[in-house]
Amino acid sequence: MGARDFQRLAAFIHDYSGIKVPPSKSTMIEGRLRKRVRALGMRSLDEYCKYLFDDQGLAAEEIHLIDVVTTNKTEFFREPEHFRILSESVLPQIAAERRISVRSPVKVWSAAASTGAEAYTIAMVLAEQQRRTPELSSIVYATDICTEVLGTAQGGIFPEEMVVPVPAEMRTRYVMRAKDRSSRLVRMVPELRAMVQFGRLNLMDASYAMERDLDIVFCRNVLIYFDKPTQLAVLRRLCDHLRPGGWLFLGHSETLSGFDLPVRPAGTAVYRRS
Repeated sequence: MGARDFQRLAAFIHDYSGIKVPPSKSTMIEGRLRKRVRALGMRSLDEYCKYLFDDQGLAAEEIHLIDVVTTNKTEFFREPEHFRILSESVLPQIAAERRISVRSPVKVWSAAASTGAEAYTIAMVLAEQQRRTPELSSIVYATDICTEVLGTAQGGIFPEEMVVPVPAEMRTRYVMRAKDRSSRLVRMVPELRAMVQFGRLNLMDASYAMERDLDIVFCRNVLIYFDKPTQLAVLRRLCDHLRPGGWLFLGHSETLSGFDLPVRPAGTAVYRRS
């Protein structure tokens, strides 16, 4: 791929998704885009770029292009300290509030859900809280820019080794083994899948089709791919969807240092809306 085509691709990816694509990642991007070259029956990346930028193919191709270039690393109980805080501090506080006020559902948003491991982990922790306080209902909204991973997430089927970090009691309650044990696949139980609503959302959009009274927002390990101005714009929009007193969870390597936002620290990479 020529330098001009790479620059055009990098500019589009950044403008559309917020993801920075420096020249050092050109080989990785080329490797991922070959999947689309083959799918479209084209002969080369040069032909693909011509189709995108010279033959007005970008509008039809943009979602597929973003699907193949985005990174979708995810794990169950990733950064487990956050789920301890959620279980031992955040949810008991919300449950106590709901007992003396309106008993609305606990609303949680997993804002970069990938294949769903984070969303289903949240759902497990919520389900455990509901076992202690049955009157407390909850819902998890799970969104991602990538349509391919959302399809996987909705099915709730994962390789068996992915659920190893799930505590044994939770695995017993919320994870089903395949009848054919040789398949090495597991599936989230129907009750857990019913708690999670998946949908496509681009964090670069000027506004989000999401409720504005959310109790908790998880947006972890995605801001690291954005430059500072993009980080600030996204964080401001996320805060707009948190109710006063709501919690924002970021990745452990992410920080709000230098940003003027209506939140205060409440733990490691955890913040509370003013």
